[in-house]
Amino acid sequence: MLTLKLINKSYGNRTILSDISLSIRKGEIVSILGPSGCGKTTLLNLILGLTQATSGKIMFDGEDLTNVPMQKRGFNIVFQDFALFPNLNAHDNIVYGLRNNPSASTPEEVNELIDLLGLRKHLHQRIDELSGGQKQRLSIARALAKQAPILVLDDSTSALDMETEYEIQNHLAEKKDVSKIIIAHRISSVQSADEILYLDHGRIAERGTHESLMAQKGLYYSTWEAQYGDYHKAKAALEQALPANA
Repeated sequence: MLTLKLINKSYGNRTILSDISLSIRKGEIVSILGPSGCGKTTLLNLILGLTQATSGKIMFDGEDLTNVPMQKRGFNIVFQDFALFPNLNAHDNIVYGLRNNPSASTPEEVNELIDLLGLRKHLHQRIDELSGGQKQRLSIARALAKQAPILVLDDSTSALDMETEYEIQNHLAEKKDVSKIIIAHRISSVQSADEILYLDHGRIAERGTHESLMAQKGLYYSTWEAQYGDYHKAKAALEQALPANA
């Protein structure tokens, strides 16, 4: 379990995060959403141990994170900017590092991931021959294949179509032995999470499931309206008009 207790982070007189508390249990999906500059990147850096909190504690399996060696923290991260090996083809990028990893996916499971992410016909292509969306799929496939205890997706589905993103969300929900942290701008990337944190000016302004946050009609709902409101209104209007024209 990963637990944050009243985390605060400041740089000089500037407060970046205030009173952040959350727990991520085994198998859960916790998503972090909010506008640019709300503190998402700083929170991620704290979780990964790349920076230290000004106050508060981050606990990993009951131990202070600062006392847990990096190699034992069990994080696997997919960033928006792809970290791929340009001298390896797509297939070799996916399986890199799996051979001596006892918890990694079997070859059969790797093949399932390749099919899930629509990478079959790209396996022997060079990295510079792939599109942004294909590179994103490749990065996700490699991360899922490693089966680390904690998977972090940092806005890493932004270049994917909605159908592929939905398939990935279903796959993540089925992985009960892996805790997932999803940081995103799109509500479609976070709405299936067990808990969603909406950050605003460095604080948790709202938290809950997609359904409970939508019912609050607060910041999360306003973000949904901005991203999808026009589409759903047009769809509803069309559905109302169809019977009259039949």
